[in-house]
Amino acid sequence: MIQISEQKVLLESHLPGIHLLSRGKVRDVYEVDGGRLLIVATDRLSAFDVVMSEGIPGKGKVLTQLSIFWFNFLDGSVPHHFLTADVREYPAVLQPFESQLVGRSMLVKKTEPYPVECVVRGYLAGSGWRGYQETGAVCGIKLPAGLQESARLDSAIFTPATKAKEGHDENISWDEMAAMIGMKSAATLREKSIEVYARAREYGESRGVIIADTKFEWGVCGSEIFLIDEVLTPDSSRFWPLEGYAPGRAQPSFDKQYVRDYLEQAGWNKTPPPPHLPTEVIGRTVEKYLEAYQRLAGRALLG
Repeated sequence: MIQISEQKVLLESHLPGIHLLSRGKVRDVYEVDGGRLLIVATDRLSAFDVVMSEGIPGKGKVLTQLSIFWFNFLDGSVPHHFLTADVREYPAVLQPFESQLVGRSMLVKKTEPYPVECVVRGYLAGSGWRGYQETGAVCGIKLPAGLQESARLDSAIFTPATKAKEGHDENISWDEMAAMIGMKSAATLREKSIEVYARAREYGESRGVIIADTKFEWGVCGSEIFLIDEVLTPDSSRFWPLEGYAPGRAQPSFDKQYVRDYLEQAGWNKTPPPPHLPTEVIGRTVEKYLEAYQRLAGRALLG
């Protein structure tokens, strides 16, 4: 069991003099200058869209470093907002805050985010499985009869959702997404999201990881669309070990599903305040996040 040290947990960044744009469920976003943002991934953890009282030590570093891995992996094929994570290359006004920024922050291009979560599902799990059991469809998309829990879908499906800073994201229909951002933009985001997911799923399987589903965010700058925020992390994706995969049941995971399962078993009603997380649940979650990084990036996360 990994030892938990409260000193290693960053629940909130504090950068006096730097313009804080937003403090989300996990990330603190600052405006550095007219065209760049600083994203700081804290160790906050949200489950069922409620932020837990306890942090997960080093979680923000895993999210940041794994996102950087995927941005580099996608270089040349998908425009993205990542510029650098080297604090030495940050503007001078950020240098005094190095201890809060090393390993868990990114300097990125500023874009205008689309107000939708672009969810891609390659397997039947979670809310998708529950919806299929009730209606034979996932978010209105009809699927073949007789599928089992955790079944691999013949073709990945795109199921958009609204973005919520607080409270629950909500699934929306394709027509609702098109009405929000325009048919052309909606079609482009769907195509790009499925394309990125397909590449990532193939790579993940080569590393012994099934990427069952994930969500992407996109932003526009000028006339170009960029992949933004976090990418294919244990917070935004459902990761399963390839070995032992068997449809017909829930799968073990390398993501925060472990915390969700604990909270379900604890009988929590999924509204604030959340219950306290036991030390062993926190420690096991740390291990799962680190294993996800090591499997996908091919190296241990240092620091």
